[in-house]
Amino acid sequence: MLPDYRVRQRDYLLNISRAITSQLDLSAVLRLILQSAVDMLNGLAGLVALKDNDGRYRIRESYGVARPLLDQLNPILNDAEDPREATTLLERNLVAIAQRIGLGFWQVVSLPLKVGNELLGNLYVFRNLGGEYSTNDRLILQSFADQAAIAVNNARLYQELAQEKRRLDAILEFSADGVVIMDATHRIVVFNRALALLTGILSASAFGLIFEDVLPLTNKRAGITLHDAEANGWPLVGAAAPLFVEGDLKRANGKLVSVEINFAPLFDYESRLVNIIANVRDITRFREADEMKSTFVSVVSHELKTPVALIKGYSSTLRRQDARWDQQTVRDSLQVIEEESDRLAELIDNLLDASRVQAGNFRLAMVELDIDQLVIKVVDKFKSQTRNQKLIVDVPSDLPLVHADEARITQVLSNLISNAIKYSPEGSDIHIGGTERDAEVIISVSDAGPGIPTEDQSQLFMRFYRIDNAMTRRTQGAGLGLYLSKAIIEAHGGRIWVESDGRTGSRFCFSLPRYNPQSRIDSST
Repeated sequence: MLPDYRVRQRDYLLNISRAITSQLDLSAVLRLILQSAVDMLNGLAGLVALKDNDGRYRIRESYGVARPLLDQLNPILNDAEDPREATTLLERNLVAIAQRIGLGFWQVVSLPLKVGNELLGNLYVFRNLGGEYSTNDRLILQSFADQAAIAVNNARLYQELAQEKRRLDAILEFSADGVVIMDATHRIVVFNRALALLTGILSASAFGLIFEDVLPLTNKRAGITLHDAEANGWPLVGAAAPLFVEGDLKRANGKLVSVEINFAPLFDYESRLVNIIANVRDITRFREADEMKSTFVSVVSHELKTPVALIKGYSSTLRRQDARWDQQTVRDSLQVIEEESDRLAELIDNLLDASRVQAGNFRLAMVELDIDQLVIKVVDKFKSQTRNQKLIVDVPSDLPLVHADEARITQVLSNLISNAIKYSPEGSDIHIGGTERDAEVIISVSDAGPGIPTEDQSQLFMRFYRIDNAMTRRTQGAGLGLYLSKAIIEAHGGRIWVESDGRTGSRFCFSLPRYNPQSRIDSST
């Protein structure tokens, strides 16, 4: 004897409820709900329409319904002004459309999917079998709809949670700052891409390691270490202020980088410490900017003080009413005043040029330039100013023309020759050479000075940088000449570099592209 129909129906409902509540994938849940509902109601087709975040209905899953019909149904779902009318309006249109396109559906069963008072959407089953449902049938169908709504709600929550996790993972992974998440024992569980680039340590290699072993700080300048803070009671529940520390981090290649680290605690619902999140920011350029600012103030103050003091001193001396100066003394004093005024003006011009380079307002007045004639002209000017060194020019007279700003290239040559004179011993030779190579012309200035250490050569063209040795301390300068020379040459599309064994002599070279009428460099950069 077959089991009672109601018993079979309830057993079927129980099995389906278990199946749909075990699923977390929303699409799989909707397909299972729809197929189960069609089976239970002896239907031919069905669809599930869910409410989006904007309150509009959208068909999310269908069974046995042709695509053209779905395209007509989607707009109907949102035609009702009152959401309570949506089901009636949809049912009426579904029957009309189905009959019009010959599907033969003449009854639509609607099951609202609700969790509490929240309407998630509706489940529609199309049938061609009439008949009323008993009270018990309706209770079973409603129970099914309630279980289906719970399954849909769980699947949506899981989908939202998964999407939120992906979003959070993307934010962490592609954050410009380094982010590391550790557990309560300081073992690393998250190590993002920016931190891997900053430290030179692969993310996979950092997982499971102790934070302090992977990111050891030295030269601490602010804040206290994580261990010290925890020893003093950090973090307190309800008053979990972030912890800040600043210092130097040793990278995998041995180089130091200045960083600041902010630690923030994460507690569970029982107020137990679960994770510590550390935000690691590279502040090397800010530290360099601060150091450069200090250097700027120091250098400029010193460089301005000397000529101003001399101008002031000689002017005050000449104005003394109790003295009668002979003509030679007056001329010598005025010469010093003039030279120091020129020096002061040069420093101001260099500072203005440096500011223009930083602001991107460095402009060039390009002409066809005979570089060998310009070298001879600049060297002749220096020959009349120095008798301690011998300037030797070895520049071929047939060097190709270059496309350049004559005043700016004169500035570069003057700076290189002036430096060679400053740092070369008395009686030594300074060689100025020129050669043609491929599509460029190269000019070089060689001296017999003390040489430039290898570790200083890469920084030599930075703003305000000066090598710290006995000779540089005896010579004046703000450390802007080579910085401006580099900016000028690169603005021309050339390059500038230094060659030195670090012991004796240096050779400064710069290149300029050969003049090409078909490819002229823009006059502004």
